[in-house]
Amino acid sequence: MIQLKNIERNYKTGAGYTWVLRRVNLEIQQGEFITVMGPSGAGKSSLLNVLALLDDQWTGEYWFREEAVHDLKRKPRAEVAKRNVGMVFQSYHLLDDLTVQENIDLPLSYKDIPRGQRQSLVADTLDRFQIVAKKDLYPSQLSGGQQQLVGVARAVIHKPQLLLADEPTGNLHSSQAKEIMELFRELNQQGTTIVQVTHSEANAAYGSRTIQLRDGWLVGDTANPALTQPVEVSAS
Repeated sequence: MIQLKNIERNYKTGAGYTWVLRRVNLEIQQGEFITVMGPSGAGKSSLLNVLALLDDQWTGEYWFREEAVHDLKRKPRAEVAKRNVGMVFQSYHLLDDLTVQENIDLPLSYKDIPRGQRQSLVADTLDRFQIVAKKDLYPSQLSGGQQQLVGVARAVIHKPQLLLADEPTGNLHSSQAKEIMELFRELNQQGTTIVQVTHSEANAAYGSRTIQLRDGWLVGDTANPALTQPVEVSAS
């Protein structure tokens, strides 16, 4: 489904460059449930942003369903993302001027879905996440946990081919967190490919494969036990 070849990402700083991804080579098969782990600053969120096509300042090759994403301009890349990707952000990224109901409907608006069907899907999703009473509120009127639920609902409503989740249960109490992870498992069993970033061993256990990042390098992969940490070279 996805093939990354020599993906690198850096940020210019006063002292030169800070590297957040170094020569990342990764293949993701359709239907996998992958957990990305590593210490803070390892490059986990940066990798998700590349996969989500939210960041276009990386170098290397990115193939999505045999399409060379790295050769696409910004607008076609965005279209690939809208059609195929759902994203749960650690910091929610809800639109402040839209209600809960409108935020959840947003991914459906990018697809050719009749208005009546969209309204039905939104109503079902509000009910599933037990946030019907919040549908006319704005993000600023919600708690962190409620915003997290809305963010998850928005990400999954259009049944994306690829679901990316950055600490998806970080602001939820344990029972809500379990419900979200069970939902992810159900979506994965239905064919959705999932990549999650988490520090939670309990959440990681829902996945079928775990990769480890450290200082931007891919240093571990349960699908490739022979992978060893590369020798770091000085930044140029």
